[in-house]
Order: sequence, then C-alpha cells, then structure tokens
Amino acid sequence: MVAWADYKAEAKERGALALELYVAHSTPAMTPGDIKANLPDHLAYLAELERRGQLAFAGPMSDDSGDHMQGMGLIVYRADSLEQARALAEADPMHKSGARAFVLRRWMINEGSLNFLGGLSTGGLTFS
Repeated sequence: MVAWADYKAEAKERGALALELYVAHSTPAMTPGDIKANLPDHLAYLAELERRGQLAFAGPMSDDSGDHMQGMGLIVYRADSLEQARALAEADPMHKSGARAFVLRRWMINEGSLNFLGGLSTGGLTFS
C-alpha cells in the first residue's frame, strides 16, 4: 500500500492536477421523517459553506437501481486537512442530529474536465 502523501507527490511529478478534496458519503441513520426535518438546516449549512468557498459539490444519490431516492448524499469539501473536513462534516445539522451518518475520505482529482457556459445577457450559468 502506498502512502497518500507519496502518491500525491508522484502524481504532481508526472503532471497530474493532484487537487486534494474531501468526500463525505452521507447515509441515513434515522427515519426518512428525521432526514426531512433536518433538510432545511442542512441546505442552509451547505449554502454557507458554498459562500465561504469550502463546498465544491453536494447532492443526493439514488439507490442501486437508479430509480429511487433513499436519503443518501455525497458532499465534497474544500479543506486544508482531513481533520478540517471532518469538522465541517460533523457540524452539518444532518450529521449533528444523527439523522445521517457519514464516511469521510480524501479524494485526489488528477484527470477530467468541466465545461462552463455563461449567458452574458441572461446571467445564466450551466456546466457539464
């Protein structure tokens, strides 16, 4: 097994982006009613993290079939350390209340692309 720091250094040496983010896989730990009750505070918290530049992406995930919602989510944080990311995840009202539990992992982005389209007259922004 390779140490994370060594792998990151090697990725940078070979020209990869090696952007380190932190991913929380958030899963239901209580009833759907508990999750729904915490949703407004959870969404407000994520909006605040977004304003502070600490949230890269967040959103719900389907079940294995892709047809149903189960209250799971994926949250990608920008943080200076795993410990800081854990503090962000723990402060989320959804996790703080116990409605959801999370598993946190480091994520290194090496390859890929994002496409942005900004509407100058409409003010709209889309990306794919």
